[in-house]
Amino acid sequence: MIFRRKNKVYTDSELMRQIVLGDQAAFGELYLRYKSRMYYYFYRMLGNSTDLANDFLQELFMKLIEKPESYNPAYSFQTWLYSVANNQCKNEYRRREVRKEYQSAEALEHKLDYLNDSQVEPEQLVEKVFQTLDQLGEEHRSAFLLRYREGFSIREIAEILELPEGTVKSRLFNAKKILAEKLNYLKDEVEF
Repeated sequence: MIFRRKNKVYTDSELMRQIVLGDQAAFGELYLRYKSRMYYYFYRMLGNSTDLANDFLQELFMKLIEKPESYNPAYSFQTWLYSVANNQCKNEYRRREVRKEYQSAEALEHKLDYLNDSQVEPEQLVEKVFQTLDQLGEEHRSAFLLRYREGFSIREIAEILELPEGTVKSRLFNAKKILAEKLNYLKDEVEF
């Protein structure tokens, strides 16, 4: 949806400038543009919890209302918004003291055992990938989601996660490798 006022189409950055000036309609437009994507990001990053995703979504947009001047219009609004969201997730992980890179292989195998003897439909494959993705550490999961769900470039992901591009590439490579290994048993059951 494109926000228009007096035949002018507003970019995200222009809407942020309007928000700084107290324009509630501009905030409403940004919220409509990003609420679903940000909800999905939080949902996947926070263990598929609808409650946490909703709480974090509300917190994200409250930050935008309370401190709109923290956005620097010299940068992409979308990249900035995902950076703020990513930092929220990192803070949550710290609070939970979730710092393990991977859960044990036994826990993953136990969770996915029920699939071993069944045929997997193509539409179920995506869900199986995301179930396995949830087993990755937050570092790999965030890079994977930003690249393959949200379509960000390596450079943009590096900005969002505040990492060198080489580290992002490494995390994506490792995430794909781990997913391929964990989902290897599906290759004979699904025709591509």
